[in-house]
Amino acid sequence: MCNRSLNELVSEYKKVLASGNVQTAYQSLVVLVQGLRTEFSKTFRDEYKFANVLHGYIDFTYFYLQNEFLKQRRLKLAIVLNHKHANFELRLLGQTKKVQVEYWQRLQAFKWVNTHEMPEYSIFETTLLDAPDFDNRPQLFEAIVANFELLSVRVFSELEAV
Repeated sequence: MCNRSLNELVSEYKKVLASGNVQTAYQSLVVLVQGLRTEFSKTFRDEYKFANVLHGYIDFTYFYLQNEFLKQRRLKLAIVLNHKHANFELRLLGQTKKVQVEYWQRLQAFKWVNTHEMPEYSIFETTLLDAPDFDNRPQLFEAIVANFELLSVRVFSELEAV
């Protein structure tokens, strides 16, 4: 954790926010993820149910999707914009911490599962798109959807095997 006082941190925070660029970028990214969710709900409307976009902290903006297969296993997939890395991730989540631990242990042979340490909020995290072009929304959405289709097939195959 940081050794600086809260007063020092707030002073720095105020300076960063003064230009308005951080707020504009953050809001633009949230709107982009909302558009991505809409794209997913159109593309996969017959396959998944979708939760609303969740945001608030400046670290992640995401939405959940679930089908009957995942629901029966008390699992969800999440499409996540990781603000720190400015990339998109696919995460497998359990409805509770207990479910996450159970599946983390059961999926140890799965290549995306970190066998040394379970992520704090998921069973695994993998990159959907590492260097997105945020200025080309159609191409961005197309790449994320295509990568999701490829990765989700592998995820479901692994889940069926355990």
